[in-house]
Amino acid sequence: MRPQGRIQAVLFDLDGTLLDSLKDLADSVNVVLRRRGLPVHPEEAYRSFVGEGMERLVQRALPEESRSGALLQECVADLREEYARRWDRTTRPYPGIPDLLDALVARSLPIAVLSNKPHEFTRACVARLLPRWNFSAVLGAGEEVPHKPDPAGAVAIASRLAVPREAVLFLGDGPTDVLAAIAAGMIPVGALWGFRSEAELRAAGARLLLHHPLELLPLL
Repeated sequence: MRPQGRIQAVLFDLDGTLLDSLKDLADSVNVVLRRRGLPVHPEEAYRSFVGEGMERLVQRALPEESRSGALLQECVADLREEYARRWDRTTRPYPGIPDLLDALVARSLPIAVLSNKPHEFTRACVARLLPRWNFSAVLGAGEEVPHKPDPAGAVAIASRLAVPREAVLFLGDGPTDVLAAIAAGMIPVGALWGFRSEAELRAAGARLLLHHPLELLPLL
C-alpha cells in the first residue's frame, strides 16, 4: 500500500534499522551474565531480547527467577558500563543505508532518529557511525523521552521539524516502532533486514514492509 500524500520527513529507529548492532549488544550482556555465573545466550537469541530498552533487554536475558529486584538493577548498571566499552566494535550501518541517506539528503528531506537505546548511547552511535549525514533530531530514551511504543518522542520530533505527523514516514524493524508510529499518526513502515520478523511487524500494523533500504525511495 503506497502512502497517501507527500512524505515530508523520514524518522528512523536506530538498532536493527540503521545500524546492525546485535553482536555488540549480545556480547555486552553476555559479559555481564558470565561475570555472575549466569547462563549466557547465543547471539541470535538477542534478536527477540532487544528493542524495548536496556532494562527490558537485561530482564529477558536473566533467568526467570532473577528478573526483578536488586540483581536486575545491578545488571542494568553493569551493562551500561560494559556497553560503553564495546558499543562500536562491530556495529556498522546496514548495506544500503548510506545510499538511502544520501538520496534523502539529496531530496532535502529532513531525517531524524528515535531509539529506545539510552539517549547518550544513541547520540554517540549516530555521531561516530553515521557522521556524514545531518540528522535534524536524534533522540534516545531518557527522563524526557519515554520508550516506544509511547509516541511522545515521535510527536516531539515532528514538532521540532515543523512537519505534520501524517507526513512523516517512520521506518523501524520492531513492533514498538510500528506501534509508536501508529499512535503518533505517522506512516508505519517495517524494515525486514532488522532484528524482528515479518509476522511481528504485520501483527503490529505495519502498512508497508521493505526488504532493502532503497525500497523506501519509490514511496517518496
